[in-house]
Amino acid sequence: MDKILEALVSSSHSVPVKKAIVKKVVEAAEKEVTAEQCQALYTLTTRLIFLGEDAFQKQVGFQVLEAYARYHRADFELFFSKDFVLGLLQQGYGPLDRKDPAVVDYIHGCLRLLISCPSVLDIFSIIQTEILRMVCERPEPALCARLATMLSDFIQCIPREKTAILFCQQLVRTIGYFQCPASQERELREYVDQVTKVSTLLQNIWKAEPVTLLPSLQEVFAIISSTDPSFDPSIALASLVQHIPLQMITVLIKSLTTDQNVKDTSMTQALCRMIDWLSWPLAHHVEMWVIALLKGLAAAQKFTILIDVTLLKIELVFNRLWYPIVRQGALVVLSHMLLSFQHSPEAFHLVVPHIVDLVQSLKHDGLPTSKAFLLHFTELVHCMMYQYSGFPDLYDDILEAIKELPGPGEEKIKLVLNQSAWTSQSNSFASGLLRLPGKSETGKTGLINLGNTCYMNSIIQTLFSATDFRRHVLSLCLNDATANTLMKKLQLLFTFLSHTQRAAYAPRVFFEASRPPWFNAGSQQDCSEYLRFLLDRLHEEEKTIQVLMTAKPNVSPGNGPSDNTGGGTSVEDARVSPVAPVEGKSEGNDERTLIERMFGGRLSTGIRCMTCNSVSEKEEPFTDLSLAFCPSSLLQNEGPCQGAVNGGSEAPEIGPSPKPVTTSTTSVHFVPGSSEPPLSVPDLVDYFLAPEILDKENAYFCQKCGSLQRAERGMRVVAAPEYLILTLLRFSYDAKCHVRRKILDNVTIPPLMRLPVHAPPPKHSSSSSSPPSSPLQVDSPESSENLAKKLKPSQREEEETGLEGDNGMAGGESEVGVWPAAQFVPYVLSSVVMHSGMSSESGHYYSYGRNLNGADGAQHHLANPLALGEESGNGQTEPIALTCSGATHSKQEVEMYGGQAAGDWLLFNDSRVTFTSLGSIQNVTNRFPKDTAYVLIYRKQDVTRGQNGTGGVTANGMRLGSEPPLQKELMDAVTKDNKLFLQEQELNARTRALQAASASCSFRPNGPDDNEPPGSCGPSGGGGGGGFNTVNRLVF
Repeated sequence: MDKILEALVSSSHSVPVKKAIVKKVVEAAEKEVTAEQCQALYTLTTRLIFLGEDAFQKQVGFQVLEAYARYHRADFELFFSKDFVLGLLQQGYGPLDRKDPAVVDYIHGCLRLLISCPSVLDIFSIIQTEILRMVCERPEPALCARLATMLSDFIQCIPREKTAILFCQQLVRTIGYFQCPASQERELREYVDQVTKVSTLLQNIWKAEPVTLLPSLQEVFAIISSTDPSFDPSIALASLVQHIPLQMITVLIKSLTTDQNVKDTSMTQALCRMIDWLSWPLAHHVEMWVIALLKGLAAAQKFTILIDVTLLKIELVFNRLWYPIVRQGALVVLSHMLLSFQHSPEAFHLVVPHIVDLVQSLKHDGLPTSKAFLLHFTELVHCMMYQYSGFPDLYDDILEAIKELPGPGEEKIKLVLNQSAWTSQSNSFASGLLRLPGKSETGKTGLINLGNTCYMNSIIQTLFSATDFRRHVLSLCLNDATANTLMKKLQLLFTFLSHTQRAAYAPRVFFEASRPPWFNAGSQQDCSEYLRFLLDRLHEEEKTIQVLMTAKPNVSPGNGPSDNTGGGTSVEDARVSPVAPVEGKSEGNDERTLIERMFGGRLSTGIRCMTCNSVSEKEEPFTDLSLAFCPSSLLQNEGPCQGAVNGGSEAPEIGPSPKPVTTSTTSVHFVPGSSEPPLSVPDLVDYFLAPEILDKENAYFCQKCGSLQRAERGMRVVAAPEYLILTLLRFSYDAKCHVRRKILDNVTIPPLMRLPVHAPPPKHSSSSSSPPSSPLQVDSPESSENLAKKLKPSQREEEETGLEGDNGMAGGESEVGVWPAAQFVPYVLSSVVMHSGMSSESGHYYSYGRNLNGADGAQHHLANPLALGEESGNGQTEPIALTCSGATHSKQEVEMYGGQAAGDWLLFNDSRVTFTSLGSIQNVTNRFPKDTAYVLIYRKQDVTRGQNGTGGVTANGMRLGSEPPLQKELMDAVTKDNKLFLQEQELNARTRALQAASASCSFRPNGPDDNEPPGSCGPSGGGGGGGFNTVNRLVF
């Protein structure tokens, strides 16, 4: 058979004929063949593979060898012995050199055929020894990539234990010798691919054998710090950076900058070569390592090295800005180098001649990222020209080129320059970047800002502060069918916030899962819009699961526990439904979702025709109330202040403070701001519930009259939520300038508030109402904005004084029946989300939360019976208006529930969590006008005593008395992460003990809240950004 095959491949027959005969030879492999014939075929096919004259002969060799090796494996074991493999690796094959990549490819292919044979173990041991020798000989990138591919497929060939450390070190040094003489794009791509394969092999070894990582990195530094003039390490070493854990930056940089054995010349060489790595197209995190080393040298006050390297490499870094694939990282390094080099204009003036050309190129290159990049670059140029003014001959052309682009203000320039100076980094780097901080004195966990994700962090901390909601989420028994649901991810996030040992947790998984599709990652967003989307997602997700579970056959009662007490559910039931029913009163609401039970309320909207006095009622659910500010034109009116029509997210502009008005029980009592406190949250709730006139283009079509009629619309809360979410509509539309402006008016936030709630009246056939069991409509045009006032009343309506108060909706009498008197449901302030800035598209969000171990104060009862309209001691019933009350509480109540002490409240500002007080929250807008309350959450208080006041299960059936025990799956996740954190701490402990407690240069110290606005990261206040060392953090 071998003679036939040999004659065939060397014959002059056509290729189709040869392929047909080869096919017959391959099919004959299934038949019995003598051992001698097999050995002859293996020898022939091996020769064809190595020495074939063309690709066809090599292909035939592989094809026939594979076929006969599969069907005659014992004979192939005898042929492909360890001695044969050793000969190939040490001597090659005939004229073929042992360093030819074809040798490695052949061995790789044969190992695939012998993987299940016992003899392959001996071959593995031979390869382990020979592979180390081959790497020490500094193979070319092509051969090294083939070795990496084989070792990735057969990890048994990788050297082990001590030999593994040596192998990694030699492989790192081999990468340092790589060179790319190619000039064509195809060859360059092939070279990059080869380097990537080798670096990936090292990454896999580091993961499997962590002990090899540190020696490998020491070898990297030894290579790049070499002062041998005959050796120039390859920038391919940059491919290793992305595989080094970022937490090791602290250990390595501290070790390098403080090691007395590292000479300045070696450190200079190492830094220069790391800067050269910016040219590597796939180098991730290189800029982080470069800047960390620059900061470390500044902290060690090694300014000579910094000056030499900056002057030597600043032009090279600037030239990297011309290449889109590496320009982002290069700009970060360029910004840091220029802004920190403040003792002389020399470094900046080296790049000045090239700035105009780069700006013109960025303006016209058409790339989508160029515009944003140009803005960051222009800001850097403005800072440098401000720092080194007095050179008009150098700067005139630059100013002309960037005159149409916005520049930073003087205060921001001063801040950036002050934070970036080498002298300002000397202490802050050592105390901040190198220190892995523990939790703050509060014991609470912060959330890491993932890039303009403060809107999400503030909402998560607010929901986490809602004790009952948090406990219900943590107590859910979610089965495998709900493993990928958003509720499961929220449960895991709450678990980490409750039990992690980290000072701050990075909610990356939850961010990707919960981010609305129209939210651009990395951009600032509206936290109120995110909250609505999040609650709606959780609600709809649970409803969907309920429908799917309902469609399945019911579990037989005999299959699970049947002796549940107290109206609760069994563990089996909890696994079926994503949210277990709540104990207590159900009244047909067992099917409500957790979001409905916690945040869901109901509004009744009534419209009365002012011609025939017929009334139409409609009931709708809500999860939050969007509170508009009373327009200025209405505040100047002598009559009662009425609401606007149709609700929306854009509030009218606020004018002068209103005059006091007194009308019927439905009127809203506003007080003048000149001598009285500003508007309060109850005032805005009153305005939301105030009657409105529908006229002209907003006229109401009365079915009884059969035409458009002037009408009056009013709203009543008929079901109070457990958690009342209030959104202050601070972003108004300026019709003249066609922009959305922020209303900066201060709003008083009472710690206690009473919401008027009406039981729904008897329904009449002529009335129209939505079904009481209708699902939440968070994203519908009406309920998504929660029925807030959207449009201003007409000028004619403002001038009309006759609102027919006697026939208004205060009396409660209508065709649909009689509205009972309102009961004022007490609420206690639970959390506040603040917005710091001037627009909804920028600024910063942070939140305040009650520091309670109980259930948000929900276990307490009101001591004042008059709050519910009961009879006073003289037998007379106190009159109850339909207005929201926030000022009639006793001093004892305010002291008990208001949280006046310094530790009663917590400030959640991304990673930072600090103690604060209610007084600080109420005064923050007075001290920092751009910091205003945006979203508030009030917790409903019990109107009856709980179980000994301990916050147990009460009349409303919504309270959980204590934190639920963690399920095993959640506990395992926390345990695993905490172990990882301890390993990081142990790694960090190798550095010297750090004594200073101040924060790093990128964050301000944890000083008192009164010193700077809580929404700031420095003296610039809430709207400011960081320095250019994090260029993208211009809006955080």
